[in-house]
Amino acid sequence: MLFTKDTPVRFALNAIKTELRAMNYQELGRSLLKISEIGFGCMSLGNDHAQNARLLHQAVEMGINFFDTADLYQKGFNEETVGKAFAGMRDRVIITTKVGNRWRADGSGFDWDPRPEYILQSVEGSLRRLQTDYIDLYQLHGGTIDDPIDDIINVFELLKKQGKIRHYGISSIRPNVIREYVKRSHIVSVMMQYSLLDRRPEEPVCPC
Repeated sequence: MLFTKDTPVRFALNAIKTELRAMNYQELGRSLLKISEIGFGCMSLGNDHAQNARLLHQAVEMGINFFDTADLYQKGFNEETVGKAFAGMRDRVIITTKVGNRWRADGSGFDWDPRPEYILQSVEGSLRRLQTDYIDLYQLHGGTIDDPIDDIINVFELLKKQGKIRHYGISSIRPNVIREYVKRSHIVSVMMQYSLLDRRPEEPVCPC
């Protein structure tokens, strides 16, 4: 799809909408989640619930069903606004959120905290803010090679057995950490940043 500076804005928007209505869906990894090839990253949503809901609902109408948030974003407000927007339409969307970063009590910043007890505490807050009794995909939001990886995997498996999450994965910029989760666990997703300035995803992460 190619537009020039002379293309009318209305025409361009209608063309994009038409393209998105022909959305393709793929199974995510080894999961049974069938997600849209275009996802909606919720991190940049604003502070107005009504405006956010309009954006999220429009995305659904255009065929997007995969929405990514995190308890870290806006100190939980991001999850809350996603939960409000999708109340009453939970069966139409696949929600992924992330865990592992703890805001300091004074709000001055956050620290990495992958302890199993913190994950068990955090999932309850995410479920409450998202107004749901299950999370489709729960991702570890970071990770270091010195973390108690087996304990973290065990707590994710526990949450699956409890029905609080359907699947789990990792969102990390460190290939060495990702490799450990690929080898040791049943993760179904790996989320990484990738650009001309950060090409770490080109490093092999699969022990093939």
